[in-house]
Amino acid sequence: CVQDFLKTQGRPRTQILSLGAGFDSLYFRLKDVGLLHHTVVYEVDFPNVACQKAALIKRMKELSALVGDTGGERLEDYKLLGVDLSELSELERALEEAGLDNEIPTLFRAEVVLTYMENSRSDALIRWAAERFPRACFLLYEQMRPGDPFGHVMQQHFSQLSSALRSLAQYPDCEAQQRRFLEQGWTECSVMDMNEFFICCTPEDEQQRVQALEPFDEYEEWHLKCSHYFVLTASKGMEPSWTPLLSNMTVPRHDAPVRVVGSVTAAVCARHSEVPGLRRYGHHSVLIKPNVVLTTGGFGEEDGQHCRMRNFHVLIKHMGCWKAGCVKQENPDKRWDERLYRTVSCLSNSLALVVGGRTSPSSAGLGMLWLKFPETCNALDPDDIAVELVRLQPAAEPAALRWRHSTTEVVFKGEKYLFLYGGRSAMEPVLGDWYFLHTQELSCSVIPVEGPVPEGRHSHSACSWRGGVLIAGGLGAAERPLGSVFFLRELEHSFQWQRVETHPLLMPRYSHTAHLHEGKLLLVGGVWLHSSSVPGVTVIDLMTGLCLDYTINVWPLMLHNHSSVFLPNEKELLLIGGGGNCFSFGTHLNPEPVSLSLSSILTSH
Repeated sequence: CVQDFLKTQGRPRTQILSLGAGFDSLYFRLKDVGLLHHTVVYEVDFPNVACQKAALIKRMKELSALVGDTGGERLEDYKLLGVDLSELSELERALEEAGLDNEIPTLFRAEVVLTYMENSRSDALIRWAAERFPRACFLLYEQMRPGDPFGHVMQQHFSQLSSALRSLAQYPDCEAQQRRFLEQGWTECSVMDMNEFFICCTPEDEQQRVQALEPFDEYEEWHLKCSHYFVLTASKGMEPSWTPLLSNMTVPRHDAPVRVVGSVTAAVCARHSEVPGLRRYGHHSVLIKPNVVLTTGGFGEEDGQHCRMRNFHVLIKHMGCWKAGCVKQENPDKRWDERLYRTVSCLSNSLALVVGGRTSPSSAGLGMLWLKFPETCNALDPDDIAVELVRLQPAAEPAALRWRHSTTEVVFKGEKYLFLYGGRSAMEPVLGDWYFLHTQELSCSVIPVEGPVPEGRHSHSACSWRGGVLIAGGLGAAERPLGSVFFLRELEHSFQWQRVETHPLLMPRYSHTAHLHEGKLLLVGGVWLHSSSVPGVTVIDLMTGLCLDYTINVWPLMLHNHSSVFLPNEKELLLIGGGGNCFSFGTHLNPEPVSLSLSSILTSH
């Protein structure tokens, strides 16, 4: 946006006023590439910050050479001022003394600055800029959306730093910020969150460069972080009009709203206190027996530290209440290799197959493992459940060197197979291939598949249905969420891909879970873009295609990287774990499992 201002104005003189500049290097980057021939840059921050920056410039030869001086106060194209932005009269006086010209095109720039000021003072600053400068532009970058789970974590982080985000209560979203600038005297204003900015305004080659910088597997937190920051451009009196967000768009914006038809309340499962051992994400929970849930892997809290999880965890429902059970590992010398994002498929009363997973974003897990447990146990109140870990070296193991994939039971000519689909690997960011893994021999079988091939994806959901499998959502190429639903249908001599049409269209999402109940596909949680809400429970009627969205009351509850178990008799959904590394905001782990009663939404349609 800044370069757009400098390149398009075509004026003999322009100026940039950077509010709360801190140690930003914009001036030096622009000067280095020759974009400041007729532009003066004014930087304003607290006096102590300005003094520290001036000293830093003086110490560094490269910076001193660019400014052509040692301090920065007397230069023609660089003015460094120490002033409190909330004291508007002092700011105006200091800028006048430094030579700021009200009559030439001026770009005001504020990156995460105004939100720390009282709203009355920041509003006054925005209004002053519009009133005193007849040809002006304003570029603003700040936080928004304080009310959802990620927003709570974000606010808590800044409060702990004694830097509360004061603007969020009055200006919580893009629409409020746009109204704010228009009401303060700016004639044009455009605003979008950073997901839209990255997708719509960033050239494709730059997107690819960023995505290839290093091994990366925190897609959920990246998209959530970008959905909680916005970029705003406002202008008045500019000829030609300055609308860089709109003029630089390479793809159209997506503004389809989510139509919510109801809500579901989440209830804490534990009767007395939180269940230990389930503060984790990237794990997998599976119902191994009635009312017995086994959870393995993931990243979370263990022995007071954050780490890849080594221990198994069992959750048991007893007298209507869930509690932690005891897990006894039969061969403790065989260490569980601490995987994230693998699948666990329960193939019998005593066997579960672990497929894929990773140890780091550049290293896949070691293929397949058997988990063996007793065929019978006292599910009402077992003393412990023994789990034996058996490593495998099947012929199909190379197919399992992936993560964020799905494994789903399908039936072909009376034989059971695991349909291994999608995911990503250390070499390929998105996989679109599939394998039919024979459950007895653990070998890949060649079965013909017809129909239109779905786009490659990972972090999707998969459910068994009518001998085939339903694939929904996921993250596709270029890290874009998908809203497609496909059914892999069994035919006499093959399978066939069929697209499932929904109405209204399913909002693209990924990192969700899914379950099937009496012809209805339930999508739970996940991450989506371009919406002011967070995903709750979506119910898709597979007979009619009707797609209904329900919110989940959260406090906060981050429903991504979680696991869920559906109990069809009770119409109860058990949500286990979830959360993630929210970058500089810290790691958020959902504290305890919660349950959703879905009886009302499953019986009302």
